[in-house]
Amino acid sequence: MITHSYGTGAPVTLVAPGLGATPGEARIPASGLPGTRVVVTLPSHGDAPDAPPGYWDYGRIAADLATVSADQAVGVSLGAGALVRLLSLEPDRFQRVALLLPAVLDQPRQPFTLQQLSDLTVGPPIYVAERRQALSRLSAAAEQLPGQVAVADASLLADVSIPVLVIGAVGDPLHPEDVAKATAAAFPNGELWLIDSPSPLITHRAEVRHRLVDFFTG
Repeated sequence: MITHSYGTGAPVTLVAPGLGATPGEARIPASGLPGTRVVVTLPSHGDAPDAPPGYWDYGRIAADLATVSADQAVGVSLGAGALVRLLSLEPDRFQRVALLLPAVLDQPRQPFTLQQLSDLTVGPPIYVAERRQALSRLSAAAEQLPGQVAVADASLLADVSIPVLVIGAVGDPLHPEDVAKATAAAFPNGELWLIDSPSPLITHRAEVRHRLVDFFTG
């Protein structure tokens, strides 16, 4: 895992992207936030080296995220699951956390293929091409992640007292709204925002950005 920092000063926001995120896509969730944004590039993504054998495990990714010192965090899909695992181990690590499009909580997710991820990619042709190129390095992730959970039991999050915003999608087969609902409910101070779109980070990008800014600047 490598990181790239944008902006200066406090607060510091850790940004943990989803599987197959392009470098530009990875920066989007925290693009409007003040301070410093530390954007993670996971192995087999962008300019990071290929993942070592057996890397694709929520616990291992959470341990990588734990090496970044930050005041708050944003996670998307895979990144959200890794942050959930980290919070279960260190409930007070962050002041605020936003979880976008969580794919799994304490029940295994359905198997997926890289072709499914590719077929669900929408947007400008240049982005679609970059996304499909990124997915070409992730066959091991598609094999290893199905069957895993972010936490063994949602009750492990009962001690996380910080505000947690969960943003879910309606109609996204890879990020079911039931998972978003369960994730928000697992946190004592969890807040759920369901967006009526299967791809809200594209169709509602401006609204998501404003909501994140409001949430983190409080």
